[in-house]
Amino acid sequence: MATTDGRVLTDLSARLAAHGLLCLGAFAPAPEDNAPAGTRTMVLVGNAGPDMWHAFDRERRDEPDPLDSWTRRTIDPIAEAFGARALYPFAGPPYPPIQRWAARAGQAFPSPLGLMIHATYGLWHAYRAALAFATEIAVPAAAAASPCATCADKPCLSACPVGAFTATGYDSGACRTHLAAPDGADCMETGCRARRACPAGQDYRYAPEQALFHMTRFRESSVR
Repeated sequence: MATTDGRVLTDLSARLAAHGLLCLGAFAPAPEDNAPAGTRTMVLVGNAGPDMWHAFDRERRDEPDPLDSWTRRTIDPIAEAFGARALYPFAGPPYPPIQRWAARAGQAFPSPLGLMIHATYGLWHAYRAALAFATEIAVPAAAAASPCATCADKPCLSACPVGAFTATGYDSGACRTHLAAPDGADCMETGCRARRACPAGQDYRYAPEQALFHMTRFRESSVR
């Protein structure tokens, strides 16, 4: 397959930006990455901060999974225009290993909360799709290190009001119970308190209505 230059990511980023979306990293997959056959470059697509929310809110429809449906309507034609195959973390099974691919892209790292933390956007980003290209694309250099590497206090681990984040993992049941109670209004309306405690990427915090949307979806779903 042909090798292309870095303008592909530049042009792709411009198309995505019109919808509040971002390229969140890219890599050349190895056999163990479980990429679709023939994939030479994988590009992670997602959002950071409130930009995507504003685009989605303008175009949302009354449907069961409005954000997932909007994501498909938005990304499918962009993928087609660039000759790529769009893969979605909500479209399985089998589900694509988006979190593992995000780590391979070299811009995000595991955090103490179990979420991926981005070198620029902190915890205020999410992966909406991966684009599988059959061509080799020049990819950006990996980030130097995780923001967690220089965070001595780890305030995220002590901020949760119900101690849902522990050394043994994340207690999602305790989190959902808290969100359903009156005391959970703060987390519901402005986002997870542990996430908000992280000093990285504070300029990209979600808008209140965006946080409420995601927290409501999480509270009402056993898998989200």
